[in-house]
Amino acid sequence: MQNWAVRHPGWACYHTHLYTCQVGETEFGLIGQAVGASFAVLLAEQLFVSGCQLLLSITSAGQISGEQPPPYFVLIDKAVRDEGTSYHYLPPSPYSHLQTALLDMLTGAYRDAPISVIVGSSWTTDAPYRETATAIDYYRTQQVLAVEMEAAALYAFAQARRQAVVCFAHVTNQMGTTHNDFEKGEHEGALDALALLQVTIQRLRPEYPHNQTNVWG
Repeated sequence: MQNWAVRHPGWACYHTHLYTCQVGETEFGLIGQAVGASFAVLLAEQLFVSGCQLLLSITSAGQISGEQPPPYFVLIDKAVRDEGTSYHYLPPSPYSHLQTALLDMLTGAYRDAPISVIVGSSWTTDAPYRETATAIDYYRTQQVLAVEMEAAALYAFAQARRQAVVCFAHVTNQMGTTHNDFEKGEHEGALDALALLQVTIQRLRPEYPHNQTNVWG
């Protein structure tokens, strides 16, 4: 995609750039550096009103539980709502959820992929410096796999607005507890992220054939 992507001249959303490319009948968009729940949802609102049909979010995340060493990806099936944005879209509840139909379509999609993808839950927080040892230990007991800053809000937005959103956590570190932490892989993880998008889009394209956007945290 990087050889064909061009900056979209009509995109005007708060200090971001939208790069688009055409693959067959499908138009793809890429937006980088979408960090934080409220910012990610601001972009999502603008994208869907502009014609987006499917939004894929990839965000860097810290490992909470699991034995696999980073980096790898988590397809987030539910996210702890420890942020503020989701509560503007849905009544209070512990989690926001990936739509069941999307989860069903992606089940088994990554079995033979060149990247490691597991399915599980994440903890979405607005306060990264409050990821205390006590909180981390608690979410380990809840089998939460990773901590990130966007998924709960994006899934709440998706449910409230009846839009298609899939969130991935790119688990790249162990909360700064190991030597050479925050290693994302080749080209800072960009090649793995593109491989993830390619597999995901191939699986979902029959349902969303025309317009898809990827937001990278």
